[in-house]
Amino acid sequence: MTGYDDGNIFAKILRGEIPSAKVFETDDFVAIMDAMPQSKGHCLLLPKAPSRNLLDAEDAVLAKALPHVARLARAAKAAFDADGVVVSQFNEDAAGQTVFHLHFHVVPRYAGVEPKRHASGMADPAELREHAEAIRARLG
Repeated sequence: MTGYDDGNIFAKILRGEIPSAKVFETDDFVAIMDAMPQSKGHCLLLPKAPSRNLLDAEDAVLAKALPHVARLARAAKAAFDADGVVVSQFNEDAAGQTVFHLHFHVVPRYAGVEPKRHASGMADPAELREHAEAIRARLG
């Protein structure tokens, strides 16, 4: 494992250098819509603390992350009337990680509908903003 690169796209999003469809923000985390979604409502939780992935993240960050992931999963499932939700997190190239900043995927799933291939194409930014609003409305 190599060091953290603060030039990664999620670090740039966290610094406000690249726009995103934000779902919510706390002192420690930002939840955004995935710009290349696998399904309707696919969102991400990004810790603000820099780490490549779970392997080098602080335990305190990880402990704070899961409740936010669960909130996102419940809200996305409800907002899009999904049949289920996949939560995933990848660590290093061999495991499929493509952006080297710790992040958690929340992907609503629908019975009988295969998700799109990961990172298969950019979504319309206006649609992503609508999806973020729909999830936000279910967060309470």
